[in-house]
Order: sequence, then structure tokens, then C-alpha cells
Amino acid sequence: MNTPPSPSAAEHTDGSSVRLGALVPLTRPGWVEAGRHLLAGLDLAVGEVNDAGGIDGRPLELVVRDTAADPERAAAAVDELAGLGVAAVAGEYHSVVARAAAARADALGVPFLCSSAVLDALTEEPTEWVARLAPAQSRGWRIYADFLLDAGRRRIAVVTQPSLYWESGTRVLRDHLAARGGTVVELDTNALTHEALCDALVDHGATALLLLVGHPQPAVPIVRAVRGDRRLAEILIGAPAGQPEFAEWAAALGEDGAGIPFLRYLPERLGPLGERVGKELRERLGEAPSFVAFEGWDTVTVLAAVLRSHGTDRAAIARSWPHVAVEGTRGPIRFSRTPGISVWQWAWTPIQVVDRDPAEPDHFRILHAG
Repeated sequence: MNTPPSPSAAEHTDGSSVRLGALVPLTRPGWVEAGRHLLAGLDLAVGEVNDAGGIDGRPLELVVRDTAADPERAAAAVDELAGLGVAAVAGEYHSVVARAAAARADALGVPFLCSSAVLDALTEEPTEWVARLAPAQSRGWRIYADFLLDAGRRRIAVVTQPSLYWESGTRVLRDHLAARGGTVVELDTNALTHEALCDALVDHGATALLLLVGHPQPAVPIVRAVRGDRRLAEILIGAPAGQPEFAEWAAALGEDGAGIPFLRYLPERLGPLGERVGKELRERLGEAPSFVAFEGWDTVTVLAAVLRSHGTDRAAIARSWPHVAVEGTRGPIRFSRTPGISVWQWAWTPIQVVDRDPAEPDHFRILHAG
């Protein structure tokens, strides 16, 4: 384990706050709504930690930096936060951005607890400095592929944009479906008009179209185009990355946005802790909290437990990952080494495939659980 080159928060002995860095997409082209939910969860948990006495009497302070879905900006933020003496860095939603942050945290010797990003290869090489709460993409997207097969959808089209995250997801889907008699055809949204995309879906006899693209552009107009083509009335539109989770999706698409299955990292029923936190998040957000808000709360709660038990020294925090045992909003949180995953991973994150009910678009239906 490398020695951190920048000051550790442990060096502050004057009763000042214990600082946590927080990486959150708060401006475009970042997914701003996801960032707002993530920050709400992080901030709520910090308030609760401080109401309970903080970290050995010292208040916990969240130092927030907007990544705007920019990997270089995220890496620079990790540099800045390290120089400010944060004990650890937390957060981030976008996988490619979290990957840049994780690489920088590893290089600097700063613990990073990633809240939401799922890319399997979050770092190039195994690292002791990084842990993650969200499930690995390979696990979640294989569960999604099983849902497609169970629903009788075997001829899958994916409309994509250039991105390591979308490329990785396409590979997971193709490998998992091919072994079970399914096929995947890839359509480049940058090379096709909406009319040409619909023609290609008809020509390929696709029974499902998965949106592996950004939101709201180009996802929203693609959904409108496919919904408006009578030839495609029976096709299933899916969005494994979770675009329909947020109210912005429903507001943009109305009824057209319902019946589009996506991955959500919640249990079928929340326990008492999850119910309580969910109620407080709803009041804070003014709407139903997404799973991303719960991820934010769990992130700070894990780090607070680590800080109380192992202190604020960065190396001690990194050594603590295999010893974490914390009750989160979605179940007991423990980290382990998972084959093929380069970071400490919460292996048992609950995973659902859900959609917005066409009869009641504000209501979510659980279609499949893994």
C-alpha cells in the first residue's frame, strides 16, 4: 500500500471537522437528477452522524465537488480534496468518471468509497484503496439478460453511443445471451436517423431494443420514434442503466416512458431503517427517492462507522474495508474480493428489474429479482 503523499485528516488534532470529499454530477452533461439524489443521501447521513456526536466529538464535514460527468474534472477534484486533507472520498454516479477518480485516489493513497458506478474494471489493477457499494455491471446486466430470456425476448438490438460503459454492457449482454440462444445486434445512434433506426429494428426482427445511450438526449427522442412506429408495436424497449428511475423521465415522456424495464438496486421490501431513511429522503427531495439516494446515505454511514472504529488515518481506513459490518438501508453491508473485480465489493446488493406501470406511471412494478 502506497504512503499518502498529502496530509491525512488524522493530522488535525485541534477539534476541527473530519472532512469527507464528495464527487457528484450536479451540472450538465452529467445526469443532474441522479446527482441531486446522491447528494441528498450523502448530506442526510452527514447530518445524522453529527446529530449523534460526530466522529469522536468532531463534526463530519462534506466537501462537495461537481464532476459534471467529466473524468478529468473528477481526477482534478480528487487531487484538490487530497490537498484539503479529507479522510476519504465518496460518491460519483457515472462509471467512466468514477474510474478516473478511483485511479487518482489509488495513485495518491486516498480511500475512495464509490456509491453508484458499476463498471467492473473500476481500476486497471487490484487496489486496496477503493471499495464500492453498487453491484458490478457484469452481475446486474446478466440478471437483466435473464429477465429478457424469461420474457421470451431473444433477438435483442442495442442502440449505443461510444463509451467504455456502454461497450462493457453490450459485451456482458452478448456473451450471456449467446450462451442461451439469444442474439445481440448493435446499432450506432450517431450513424442512424430515427427513421433508419426503426427500419433496422424491423429488418433484424428485433424483439427488444435496449437504450445504451445518454438521457435525455438521445434516449427520449428514440423512445418517441419507436413508440410512434406501428411496425414496432410489440417490441420491448428496455433501459438497463436506469434512465426511467427518475421523475425527469416520466415528465419528458409521459405514457411513452412507462413499460420500459430498468435495473434498480433495492430490495423487494425495505426494512425499518430503509423505511425511515426513505421517508426523510422523500421530504428532502420533494419526490420519491431513487436507489441512488439510498446509496448516498449508505456511503456516509459506512464511512462514519469506519472512522469511529479505525480512526481518520487514510491507510487505516483502506485497511478497514474487509472488516466493515454495517446495517445499510438495503441490508447488511460487508465488502469482499469478487473474482474479476479490482476493488473491494459489496457483493450482495439487492438487484431488481422494474418498470413504470403503464396503467399508473408513477408506480413501479417489480418484474424480476436477482
